[in-house]
Amino acid sequence: STLFPYTTLFRSALAVWWAVSARGEGSFLTYMGLKGVSTKNRWRLWLLVAMTFVAFAAASLFALHLLGNVATAVSAFAGQGASAVPAILSYAIIHTSLSEELLFRGFLLKRLVGKFGFVVGNITQSLLFGLIHGIAFSSAAGPQAATGLAILTASIGYAMGYINERKAGGSILPSWCIHAAANVLATGNCC
Repeated sequence: STLFPYTTLFRSALAVWWAVSARGEGSFLTYMGLKGVSTKNRWRLWLLVAMTFVAFAAASLFALHLLGNVATAVSAFAGQGASAVPAILSYAIIHTSLSEELLFRGFLLKRLVGKFGFVVGNITQSLLFGLIHGIAFSSAAGPQAATGLAILTASIGYAMGYINERKAGGSILPSWCIHAAANVLATGNCC
């Protein structure tokens, strides 16, 4: 998606927020959930991550199908073949996945859970995640495709929030892995 074309500025804003409001709560990376996974059953966690990736990958490919000929952020790589692989990896892993995970699961979910509890926090972040993805494509794809995309994205956002907070000790690494792998698949599919 093209949600964060200014990712350096965006990540800097999160760092400023932390420095002003939560510096005493620990390091910036821990505050955002960019920390090691904490669980006794790692194999179950990574099985859940793999299953969620399959769902997210299917949703991503279905979303590309729904969008049809609508130009997406991944369209920039169309027809470039293997020479586009470094750009695809950078774009899919850092530019979109990391930025979106920092915002939705690292920043929003953690703050919302602290204020309203897990269920309300996770539902809220997932709805915002889906809504923003739907809005990004609404004018080009039409309301039905945009609504379908929003529902798919919100569902995956909820699952990733659940995995991070309930199964991985608050780490955003599982959702970042899922998101990055699905984006690489969707981006690589267009080349």
